Amino acid sequence: MGCLHVQQKPKREIYGGILRFSASRFHSLQFSPGPKPSIPPFSSAQPSAGTAIHPLSSKFAAASSKMMDGDMSDDGEIYIHDADTIHEITLDDEDLPDVNDEDDEQADFDEDLDDSMHTFTGHTSELYAVACSPTDPLLVATGGGDDRGFLWKIGQGDWAAEMGGHKDTVTSLAFSSDGQFLASGGLDSVVNVWDTSGNHKCTLEGPAVSEQTEEHADGFEWVRWHPRGHLVLAGSNDGTAWMWNADRGAVLQVFPGHSKPVTCGDFTPDGKTVCTGSDDMSLRIWNPRTGESVYVIKGHPYHTARLNCLAISSDSTLVLTGSEDGSVKIVNIVTGKVVSTLSRHTDSVSCIALSRSSSFPWAATGGRDQQLVIWDLERSDARNICNHESEVTCLTWIGMTRYVAAGCGDGDVVIWDGRSGDKVKTFKGHSSCVQSLAVSSNHDFLATASDDGTARIFEIGEFK
Repeated sequence: MGCLHVQQKPKREIYGGILRFSASRFHSLQFSPGPKPSIPPFSSAQPSAGTAIHPLSSKFAAASSKMMDGDMSDDGEIYIHDADTIHEITLDDEDLPDVNDEDDEQADFDEDLDDSMHTFTGHTSELYAVACSPTDPLLVATGGGDDRGFLWKIGQGDWAAEMGGHKDTVTSLAFSSDGQFLASGGLDSVVNVWDTSGNHKCTLEGPAVSEQTEEHADGFEWVRWHPRGHLVLAGSNDGTAWMWNADRGAVLQVFPGHSKPVTCGDFTPDGKTVCTGSDDMSLRIWNPRTGESVYVIKGHPYHTARLNCLAISSDSTLVLTGSEDGSVKIVNIVTGKVVSTLSRHTDSVSCIALSRSSSFPWAATGGRDQQLVIWDLERSDARNICNHESEVTCLTWIGMTRYVAAGCGDGDVVIWDGRSGDKVKTFKGHSSCVQSLAVSSNHDFLATASDDGTARIFEIGEFK
């Protein structure tokens, strides 16, 4: 068990504070002590008259006059009044940018923005995976480059369970469909299975673990659970996929055939088929009972570069794959035929997700070209193209709604309306690339994992 790692942030409000600027430096920020002043947050109400305390240079007068009332002196300074005694916070001039350096000022301002309601700081390296329990809306799992995973609860900062056992980076996390277990896959070529209290249940070994070098070149890149049972599927860098019975800790199938790392894969929602994609530019469709490769999709008219991601339709008939070649292919799982090509991205497609609602027959894809594309699958065409300021690294639909969340290389998390293509919210808080997203089972919270070493929780209940 761990100590306090989750930090709950109070809501940030600005009351009747007093700021003093000069023409070149910000000198001090002062707030009234004791009870909150009567002026509400960001109120435009005029404060009561009092003694002029600190001047605001006329250089800032135009912007300031829109937010607060004050008196301007003959020398061009604005005086902001406050009747309360206050405390002053003095900042070192050397730590502050020049007023004329607008880019640096904006960068410093952006670094201070944090829209998250909780931050988990238990890890000591980059985070690559986050997962939310399908049955407990407060339970979150994270894993990263410190070779560890953690289970923790939103709003319960005094509880966190550390999951050790890996000897290399934890790359992927997944809860079983019944919420009883968590699987963690790592570059050490093992999948560890845990209960929801963080107790280790079993270790599922992958390719030739005992013969691995210290680099663990054949590690697992992703892990998935069967939609209705305790079967675990994982894809390896050695070109194989593995399936185990987690209740018995036993290997059920090894799926050979790919000549390069298996970068993506999953069970179909009916549990009857397995799909895997690879760096070898191929998609394979498998019978999980027999281990037989039913179809191999490669060459024209399929992808011309590595596969990065895939998603399977709710009726288990179609699989969509995204590739380094910038295209999205739709393959009929029953026939093994490519039925459509979706082309709007101008660079590698990094992530893909299908809407879970029958009312919205849409897919979303994100790419290195800084675009999120909403596709209408009935027309096999782009519905909306949503532009970002950096690459889109991960995405997820919010429940059964028309809203999709995108994680970005600059640390932003953006919520889009799939119907209109409008940006409806931008969450800030991360200082580096967002690697993974997950939505809580009650759809109130969005969990994010980032290269900055933190996981954050954002409130998304308004989009339910």
